[in-house]
Amino acid sequence: MTLAKVHISKMTGKLDGFLAISTNTATNEYCIKQHEKGKQTGENICGDCYSHTMLRTYRKNMQPALQRNSDLLSSRPLEPQEVPRINAAMFRFNAHGELINMQHLENLIKIVSDNPWCVFTLWTKRVDIVNRWLRDNEKPDNMILIYSNPKKGHIMSKPPRGFDKTFNNVQEDEFTDRQNCTGQQCKDCRLCYTIGNMVDTIVEKVKKY
Repeated sequence: MTLAKVHISKMTGKLDGFLAISTNTATNEYCIKQHEKGKQTGENICGDCYSHTMLRTYRKNMQPALQRNSDLLSSRPLEPQEVPRINAAMFRFNAHGELINMQHLENLIKIVSDNPWCVFTLWTKRVDIVNRWLRDNEKPDNMILIYSNPKKGHIMSKPPRGFDKTFNNVQEDEFTDRQNCTGQQCKDCRLCYTIGNMVDTIVEKVKKY
């Protein structure tokens, strides 16, 4: 078997200073369906997806590398030599894309387990995949699971079973006193990347792209 390499992205903007493992939003069937639903109803945050916009326009050149991750992570277990060594204190999963299937999640968990000195945060709406995995497994201590609430303007305070936090999107003039993820960089905030900080509800204003 020819060994493959997981692509690690160096983030910019709000995520400046972070590294991430992401996949291709533009070919993810779940993302495509939710994006179209969001555009039609206006209620689903996926209709405002930054990743769809970026990967089809000014970051189009990222798609080949992210697609290689999609294909690799969702198709088979990573070989031990393919599991990347992460020399960072905090790391992000799904800066682009969403869980594709159970194999994808299992490979991310393997990366988490093989890098116990790093805190990994995974954003996902795929409660179905996560719950199936949690039936027979325990989440590693160095992993934070964040449920990405698809409904705009509705703050979900209690995370689904097995999740640590919720991430919510509201309009700029909504819940202004509860917006705690607006106008700052992740490296200065770290609410999503700190274990045991007692903040389990993240609220951000909807961005326009």
